[in-house]
Amino acid sequence: MDIQSEAARTEVVADSASTNGHHCDYLHYPQGSTAMVQSTDNKDTFSWSNLILAYKTLGVVFGGLVTSPLYVYPSMTLNSPTEEDYLGIYSIMFWTLTLIGVVKYASIALKADDQGEGGTFALYSLLCRNMNIGILSSKHSYLNSSRSRSVLHEGTKGKSRLGKVFETSIVARRLLLFIAMLGTCMLIGDGILTPAISVLSAMDGLRAPFPSVSKSLVEALSAVVLFVLFLLQKFGTSRVSFLFSPIMGAWTLSTPLVGIYSIIHHYPSIFKALSPHYIIRFFWRNGKEGWLMLSGTILCITGSEALFADLGHFNRSSIQIAFLFTIYPSLVLTYAGETAYLIKNPNDHKDAFYKSIPKIVYWPIFIIATSAATVASQSLISATFSVIKQSVVLGYFPRVKVVHTSSNKEGEVYSPEVNYILMVFCVGVILIFGDGQDIGNAFGVVVSLVMLITTILLTLVMIIIWRTPPWLVAMYFFIFFTMEGVYVSAVLTKIPEGGWIPFAISFILAFIMFGWYYGRQRKIEYELTHRIDMERLGVLLSDPSVRRVPGLCFFYTNIQNGLTPILGHYVKNMRSLHKVTIFTTLRYILVPKVAPQERIAVKQLSPKGVYACVIQYGYADSLNLEGDDFVSQVTDSLRVHIENCSCCLDSDPSQVQEEISELREAKMAGVIHIRGKARFHVGKNSSLFDRYTLALYEVLHNNCRSALPALGVPLPQRLEVGMFYEA
Repeated sequence: MDIQSEAARTEVVADSASTNGHHCDYLHYPQGSTAMVQSTDNKDTFSWSNLILAYKTLGVVFGGLVTSPLYVYPSMTLNSPTEEDYLGIYSIMFWTLTLIGVVKYASIALKADDQGEGGTFALYSLLCRNMNIGILSSKHSYLNSSRSRSVLHEGTKGKSRLGKVFETSIVARRLLLFIAMLGTCMLIGDGILTPAISVLSAMDGLRAPFPSVSKSLVEALSAVVLFVLFLLQKFGTSRVSFLFSPIMGAWTLSTPLVGIYSIIHHYPSIFKALSPHYIIRFFWRNGKEGWLMLSGTILCITGSEALFADLGHFNRSSIQIAFLFTIYPSLVLTYAGETAYLIKNPNDHKDAFYKSIPKIVYWPIFIIATSAATVASQSLISATFSVIKQSVVLGYFPRVKVVHTSSNKEGEVYSPEVNYILMVFCVGVILIFGDGQDIGNAFGVVVSLVMLITTILLTLVMIIIWRTPPWLVAMYFFIFFTMEGVYVSAVLTKIPEGGWIPFAISFILAFIMFGWYYGRQRKIEYELTHRIDMERLGVLLSDPSVRRVPGLCFFYTNIQNGLTPILGHYVKNMRSLHKVTIFTTLRYILVPKVAPQERIAVKQLSPKGVYACVIQYGYADSLNLEGDDFVSQVTDSLRVHIENCSCCLDSDPSQVQEEISELREAKMAGVIHIRGKARFHVGKNSSLFDRYTLALYEVLHNNCRSALPALGVPLPQRLEVGMFYEA
């Protein structure tokens, strides 16, 4: 394939320092610390701070899970259900909550965090880092120091056979990437469907006391509530949780009280259904119909993935405390109360929750339910922000603006573009697919597939990283893969009845992610092929017409052992180079966070005033290349590097002071940032796949007009295809 591209500023890099025995040729870390990874505060000790955090999790993490009683029974297709049927359904829900909620997520998944970050891509990153596989830079992501190599290869001694398979097989690596991408797409789909079904189910409670309220009015009110909810996201998780936690606390306390009332008044012996034999009798009696009903039952555990995906917003102990001591007991009692009511009123399953509420407290509970359903959306919205940020930093999603809303918790992020796109999709789902059962069917597909993918990735973590005994791994995999596999098989039958919605969303997201990733890799290949070495730089600067002008210039690059091709274009057109020029490489490392003292590394290149700078970051780091803070950090690191080199080489102090003075003067003269934008031109013999994939990348990276060359459509003569720079 004939590709003409230009160097561009990207996050993923694969640069390594050359070694020639000269001390000053090595990249230098200021402050001399050896800690590469800055671990997050994820202490598991019981403390008052954990209790406060546990309280805050009610408003962010558990909203989708704890409000599931609003829509579980309405999402089921029940034909003349009997007492035995309801006992079997409650038994299924109890054991689903216990095994998947308590055992899998609260006890196992939360321990598989990657330096405090959770979610599908955190598991993928953890596996890649320990197996030394993954994106292009994974094998070159640390600098040439013994400490770095020890961190990179932690746990590589005595690797498992499965880990070696992934390292040697490109098919296995691509399959792992596909699973991670599918899980991410499904989780984002969950972030779209959770707000829609939660708010719609809550607002539907208006139709019980007021039958004249139309379905269209309920949908319109739901859309307005969602609109307000998404407008609140810009204030950040901490402020939102402070506002939302009292609402969820009221819901978590009030619903089990209603449940206890229903148990006492309708069916006091409901807890006999905790015996698993009721599940066996349920399937024996209902057969295929019982299996199909699982597509609604699965919704009782919806939102459980947020326990793991929202880990970066809080910590393990706070989530475990909140779930085990409040959420889990609340759900068990609430579902028991609903079921007890339905045993005596078997045909009320379409509106079981609201009809089981005593009339004297109906309106207070309705207000709490409506408020809680709105808050319920927060868990998956926050999880969506986190997983998209991880995807962006890993290089699998187009760059979107990510705002850190907390100075104390790096995991608290907000993306304006993602927020408004979610809002449009959520409102669209309600207005177009207003039927709660159709949305419930779509919801069930998302929930079951995300859980199944997490089970697969956790199994790999157990085998490759934790080295769990084989019999425990086999037991875990058999129980949860079988259980969730049965759920998946049931929900897939609902694809024609709304279940296609998440697949459509996931297909669009996967197409965008793959197009972005593929385009980036093709661009990096071009840059590696056309890089400029030190000899070529010397030739460029030896031209008498090229002058060294005052000022500080940053070139952003992402290539190995060389300089960005944009340099040649810049010097050719500008006929000059700044007195202090810094080639800045953004280096992604397969860890969540990099310690501040390890973030910036510099080294001096052979021409005077030309330096290389590497900025390292993990997928949970905040990377801001704008403003004076960034420039000051780089110049301070450069000054320390010059001073340290002078000490080691016994340089003339006057020369050192002159170099430092030139650096200071260049900064005062003005700072320029040179960032290349990619432009691809695909040859006539290129495949349609290459044409349209690279065109998609152009649209995402630049604009629609720049996609024309990738499709083979010529631009007007006044525009050139190829490198251009911006200052």
